[in-house]
Amino acid sequence: MLLLPCSALALLLLSCLALEPPPRRPPPSNPAFRGFQRRFLLGYLPALAADWLQGPLLFQLLHGRGFLRSQIAALYSCGFASNVAFGLVAGLFVDRLGRKKSCVLSSGLCSACCLLQLSHDFLALAAARVLAGLGTSLLFSAFESWYVHEHLERHDFPAEWIADTFSRVALCSGGLAVAAGLLAQLLAQGLALGPVAPFLAALPFLALSGIFAGKNWDENYGKSRACGKACGEGLRGLASEPRALLLGLVQALVESILLLFAFLWTPVLEPHGIPLGIAFSGFTAAGAAGSALFRRGVAGRLQPLRLLPGSVLLLALALLLLALPLDAAGDFLAVLLLQLSCGICFPAVAFLRRRLERGGDAAGAARWLRLPLGLAVALALPALPGDPAGTRAVFGAAALAALVALGAAGGVLGTGRGDEGLRVGDEGLLEGDTGE
Repeated sequence: MLLLPCSALALLLLSCLALEPPPRRPPPSNPAFRGFQRRFLLGYLPALAADWLQGPLLFQLLHGRGFLRSQIAALYSCGFASNVAFGLVAGLFVDRLGRKKSCVLSSGLCSACCLLQLSHDFLALAAARVLAGLGTSLLFSAFESWYVHEHLERHDFPAEWIADTFSRVALCSGGLAVAAGLLAQLLAQGLALGPVAPFLAALPFLALSGIFAGKNWDENYGKSRACGKACGEGLRGLASEPRALLLGLVQALVESILLLFAFLWTPVLEPHGIPLGIAFSGFTAAGAAGSALFRRGVAGRLQPLRLLPGSVLLLALALLLLALPLDAAGDFLAVLLLQLSCGICFPAVAFLRRRLERGGDAAGAARWLRLPLGLAVALALPALPGDPAGTRAVFGAAALAALVALGAAGGVLGTGRGDEGLRVGDEGLLEGDTGE
């Protein structure tokens, strides 16, 4: 079963190169900006590489330690719950503690998680998952917040140059994800070091990120806001803008489905003998291809308002395929389709969300809806059936959730059809339109 994932990976990587539209404007050549951008990337990219390395073989590692599937599900639940719950206040925490300190703290928490993978004790591994959830929340809030503040406030660079940096981050992150899966496969099976090896390999990257940021970055802080006031802004956003509610529901449902997928993809693919590291590289490449397809579509005058329902429909189709008793090729292709659809969906959601909530808390609605759905998934994981037929039934239920998301996406399309503010104009995609 090596030929199928390797062939799919090669094809998807070529598709990414072919689909990526040419830049609309030449990249900035300012030496001071390039030096600042380089310092940011040298601190951020190693942390992203470490995060990707922890994904491919976690289920296999825990299963090899002799834990039952229900126990593994409980460990995953600890990570999901801590990530979702802390994500509601992560921005406030980062603003108060300091963004540089939060970046260093993220590296420390993830390092502790990786070291705890050496333990065979259930409670120690549960603590590792909690730390991983906290560290990941900081990873995807502190680093970008630090960069935007430094870019605009300290260095006074033009705001439109931010897009250049985050397009480089997106490109590098996709490449790192593919490389992480291949490296995990090489370490665990090629060199026979076992599934704990990728976690240990992540430690030097985390150390590099934390030390580099601590020594070379300046500290900055955000506005001090009361937690209740900040949370109230998100709730008011839900009440005042029905389209924001519908869009937040789409995002929350899709993210909840991905939480299920993060737990179930290994039990689905491993019995077929598909190498997990290469499979991981394949479906992360499919996500990157989906994002490139979104950008190509927008460059060709397809509007995110129309791409969103189409991507959710593809997601529902992928989940329906996974609910059927397919062979190895069918399951793997369904997984690729699922990731491809998410690669289109999330940039479309990000564009529409920022246009709907310009000037406010752009992610407030989604965070409030993500909390109950994410916690519900985390609590339900240990009770999920462990047999193959039960796993297929879970994907069937997820497909129904995707159909609900499709209805919400259709509602956004129907109510936003005549709103020029939700369309991409001649200026193309601006900074922040397709990022978190």
